[in-house]
Amino acid sequence: MHSVSRKGNNGGGNYGPGIVCQNTPNGASRGLGQNRGDCKESKNEHTHGYPYWFFSVEAHETTAIEWALYYREQVTGHIGLSVDEVTDLAYIRKVIKSAVIPVAGHGTRLLPATKSQPKEMLPVARKPIVQYVVEELVSNGIQQLLFVTGRNKSSIENHFDHDPDLFRALSDGNKRDLIKDIDFEALKANFFYTRQRLQKGLGDAVLCGENFAGEEPFLVALGDSILGLHALSRAVSRMADVYDSKRASCVIAVEEVPREETRHYGIVQPENGTGDVFRIVNLVEKPRPEDAPSNLAIAGRYIFSPVIFDMIRRVEPDARGEIQLTNAIQFLCDEGRRVMAVKLTADEKRYDIGNFPSYFESFVEFALADPVYGVDFRRRLERLLAKSAATV
Repeated sequence: MHSVSRKGNNGGGNYGPGIVCQNTPNGASRGLGQNRGDCKESKNEHTHGYPYWFFSVEAHETTAIEWALYYREQVTGHIGLSVDEVTDLAYIRKVIKSAVIPVAGHGTRLLPATKSQPKEMLPVARKPIVQYVVEELVSNGIQQLLFVTGRNKSSIENHFDHDPDLFRALSDGNKRDLIKDIDFEALKANFFYTRQRLQKGLGDAVLCGENFAGEEPFLVALGDSILGLHALSRAVSRMADVYDSKRASCVIAVEEVPREETRHYGIVQPENGTGDVFRIVNLVEKPRPEDAPSNLAIAGRYIFSPVIFDMIRRVEPDARGEIQLTNAIQFLCDEGRRVMAVKLTADEKRYDIGNFPSYFESFVEFALADPVYGVDFRRRLERLLAKSAATV
């Protein structure tokens, strides 16, 4: 039988196939049961036949103050947050505790580079794309991450797994400075994995996370989209605040795109005006520029209430057999549920690694901003550009 694995760092005990519980302050376990009795197994049609292991949150819940103290001691140094930001994150965790990261796509627009490796593992400067996504989510208070994977995606799981042999080799070789870049235990995150057996679209991928999310609101973050240079984005925190303050069923991050490029994106229609936060009344998937209701594109980050799963089940497959997530969100709008948008700031450019032009641009921009190699790379790039111009 296949099983969905859950990997935690700082193993506090092994309670089932591929499951490690992680200890946290005051004997709590970050909302995850430490005792075998707290573990529950559930299987239904929406996990595509795979069993899910998940944990009850009632038995071990910490207060916001405990979380703030814990983050201040354990996390701030690693991800560079102030104590005030940590206190905010303690509140956010009471609202949004988990994230689903779809990474099952074939990456056909990036072939042949993606024939034997996930596009999410392609490097942008010194890190793979998906590592930026994970670091962004953890810096915004998300600590439980479910990767919805597919075939040939095992390198994602391997990347975030602990590798004692590599750590030992780096330590023995006096290369401890490299350890901090791959020390994912320092993130204090719990990683889960499940497989989307058939490529049936983003809506179906989100549905794979139903038992993981349970009855709590959750985040969806596309694994091939980086928000902000080096993923320094606070968009998820702002979205969590809007979700709570507006009693929303869904909050979507949006960005302005050139009108002529709307055919490449899901575009939202605002209710009245477009400030930094506004209500959405309609969504159009990849409209022609003349048909687009705005130039505001969905930017790869969503917060949903569990009602989204019922909406996804109502969506009919499109001509390619895919379940479109935007159609499920449209059902929320049609029912009068509150669907809100949070606009990305100028510093939160979305790097959507979907084709070679966007990949090349992202790589160069991140490499130029690299604190170690950026200055030298800029000189080399300028020489190459000058040489190329001279030969034209």
